[in-house]
Amino acid sequence: MPVDHSCLNIALYGKGARWVMTERGVGDTVQERDSLQIGPSAMRWDKDRLIIDIEERDIRLGIPWRRRVKGQIILTPEMLNDRSFKLDPQGHHHWQAIAPRAAVEVKMQQPDIAWNGSAYLDSNHGSEPIENGFQSWHWSRAHVAKQVAVIYEGKRRDGSHFASALRFDSSGAPAEVELPMVAPMPYTYWGMERQTRADRGHASVIKTWEDSPFYARTALSARLWGEPVVAIQESISLDRLINPVVQFMLPYKMPRET
Repeated sequence: MPVDHSCLNIALYGKGARWVMTERGVGDTVQERDSLQIGPSAMRWDKDRLIIDIEERDIRLGIPWRRRVKGQIILTPEMLNDRSFKLDPQGHHHWQAIAPRAAVEVKMQQPDIAWNGSAYLDSNHGSEPIENGFQSWHWSRAHVAKQVAVIYEGKRRDGSHFASALRFDSSGAPAEVELPMVAPMPYTYWGMERQTRADRGHASVIKTWEDSPFYARTALSARLWGEPVVAIQESISLDRLINPVVQFMLPYKMPRET
């Protein structure tokens, strides 16, 4: 039962860095039309805003003492998209950029940090485990003038590839556009392969935010359709995720509480 494996993942970088990903069972998860409660944390739609109330403990490998992580995130969409996309011919997996562009206000009490900025809200859902459908994928998002560009590509479990480039206009309506050239990126410390798309097939890493045996999150600079951009890029290897060694390590990074 998927709801028996619920968690709220929080990653704070830089000053006050924290990592939270505590799995909770069906008895600690309450889902309603406009709200979701996972243990002591919750998120809810309040008119046109998504409010996330955080009450968690962080996770540090080798350190049993878990620091409190408490605060609130308020996300206000600046554009909305109601169209979802199939990632496989059978329709087992779907992806939707709900708010391709949004304003966000982060107010943390512990650690004591706060900021305002730009945000993005999307959703993946499927009728089977994600590793059943895919071997790997790469994703990136960038502001291109007043629009938002999202590039999504990967390799399905059957060996076939998929790739698409979308540009969302100021109203949030998506349009498929020509894919830029493949832009290889350097491997991470853990040997994770990263890839994006950019004009002339060139992109530069600004910062590697997340580097794990099966997942990487990166900030990069590039040009897309003639515009200079700063993009957020993610790569995941599902083959690595299901490796027995990685599966043995996961509970240390993602403990379970009921």
